[in-house]
Amino acid sequence: MPLSHLFERQPGLQLAFQLDPDPDPILETLAAFANSEGGQMVVGADANGRVSAAVTAEDIDGILQMSLYKIRPPLRVEVEMVEMPQGTVAVLSAPRSTELHSLADGRVLVRRGAENVVLTGSDLTLLASSRAGGVYELERVPGATLADFDQDVVDEYIEHRKRRQPRAFVGSTESLLQQIGALTEDGTATVLGVLLFGREPQLFLPQAGLTFVKFAGSQRRGESGQIGYGRREDIQGPLARIIERAWQVIWEEMDKQAVVRGLSREEQTEYPATSVREALVNAVAHRDYRIPGRRIEVLMYRDRLEVTSPGGLPGYITLQNIVDEHFSRNPRIVNGLLQWGYIEELGLGIDKMIEAMVAEGHPPPEFKATPHTFTVILRKGREVGQPGLMPQWERDMNERQMQALQYVQQHGRITNREYRQLCPHVSAETLRLDLVDLVDKGILLKIGDKRGTHYILKRQSKN
Repeated sequence: MPLSHLFERQPGLQLAFQLDPDPDPILETLAAFANSEGGQMVVGADANGRVSAAVTAEDIDGILQMSLYKIRPPLRVEVEMVEMPQGTVAVLSAPRSTELHSLADGRVLVRRGAENVVLTGSDLTLLASSRAGGVYELERVPGATLADFDQDVVDEYIEHRKRRQPRAFVGSTESLLQQIGALTEDGTATVLGVLLFGREPQLFLPQAGLTFVKFAGSQRRGESGQIGYGRREDIQGPLARIIERAWQVIWEEMDKQAVVRGLSREEQTEYPATSVREALVNAVAHRDYRIPGRRIEVLMYRDRLEVTSPGGLPGYITLQNIVDEHFSRNPRIVNGLLQWGYIEELGLGIDKMIEAMVAEGHPPPEFKATPHTFTVILRKGREVGQPGLMPQWERDMNERQMQALQYVQQHGRITNREYRQLCPHVSAETLRLDLVDLVDKGILLKIGDKRGTHYILKRQSKN
């Protein structure tokens, strides 16, 4: 569209003007356009046609570079530089996207008239559900057909599915595969089908694998500078087999020791099995399979285990709301792994990971996110066989707090509501302050927010 035509229009749903090249409001508007109906932004001029001479190609290039890490997933923006007598004007175009784009701080913006509006609550949930989530999962894989599927894996999936939903489907295997999106009507395999059932998925999607490396120390190189790893495994196959094989390798490399608890003999591991499996399954389920050239990485060091998946946090998920919110980049893959039994209950993986680590005497997991990767770090708080969590009664604790800790010891967690039931004659505010005090002392760890808030043990024995 000629620039003169843009000046004839007023700012609105699909048009915005900004005189100066301030990147933050520009990126906010572009993200809002993409989450709405698309639009154009004129940078270097206002709606009255006044042009600033301050906009340069370097300014616009810098803004485009910022869009790669300040908008998730990265936004496709088209740029046209227009020379005018008063100076240079840039027209930035952001088409309507099939994905949900958020800013680095987790805000999701949409265009309402001539303004950008932050969505929250039910509006945000509605927008997320209305986007064409999992579009990449349904893309055709050229040259791949039902003949490229591993029939044993398909049969295994169907068997697990029947156990979960005995009456959910009656029909042929091929029609079921079409129903879940693994095959198109003309028999072409989709990305979903190749990932879940492919005999050799990496022939079509080389990035869809996992690399395990165990290092001798706490760094990638040894003390003298040489490569410090003792074992490397490149794991391939359909997603279920990748999870199984990766878990087997990690299990083989973890320190283990038999521990007697009461009258039973248990095997204690270097890291809680629950936390490791959750980190592994989450990486496989939620990685961005569109990113080529990098696989999931599981790196085992002397003092920690790191699981990194390509692709930043999806949708509106941030490090701040990761415990409370849930958003699937690959909803059909997630559902497939749910049917298989690798995911027990949607949205609770992070909670379980945290609780298992703390219960076994380790620090809570660390989460690190970049625009293109997400990493879970499990750090050792003790060696295998050392004493774990034990009751630790502080001298300055009141009787209510001791009662709360006894409850946590027995049930693994406590909520504000459960604490009020334990102490029905004490005000809710007093009980809330009791729990805050235990958190401040480092005895309890607060998990979640608002209605989902609960508390688990944090402090380790120093004996």
